[in-house]
Amino acid sequence: MTRKIFAVMLLSLGLTACEPATTDNNANANSPAKANTNSQATTPAASPTPQPSPSVKAELKAGDKVKVADNGSFVDATVVAVDEKAGKVTVRRQGDRKDTTVNLGDVTKQ
Repeated sequence: MTRKIFAVMLLSLGLTACEPATTDNNANANSPAKANTNSQATTPAASPTPQPSPSVKAELKAGDKVKVADNGSFVDATVVAVDEKAGKVTVRRQGDRKDTTVNLGDVTKQ
C-alpha cells in the first residue's frame, strides 16, 4: 500500500515539474494588473554581484597593529602590505622574522 502511495506521489511530482507555470498568464496578458506584475518580476535586482568589503579596505594599511587567527587563537602582528584584489594581507607576527600572507577574514584590527 505504501509503495503505491509513494509511486503515485512521485508520478504526480514528475508531471507537475513538466507542466508550464499556469495558463492564466496567457489569457489575461493584456490586463493592466498582470502587466505591472510581469514588469516587476523581470527586474535585474535578483542577481547581486559579489564585491569586496569596503570597510576592510579603509581600515588596514601598512604598519597597523592587528591580531591574526592562528590555530584557533589570535596572535599579535603588524601589517606589512595589503592586497585588496586578492583579499590577502601580509603580516609579521610578533617574535617572528619572516612575513606571512593570510586572508583578510583572519585579521582583526586592534
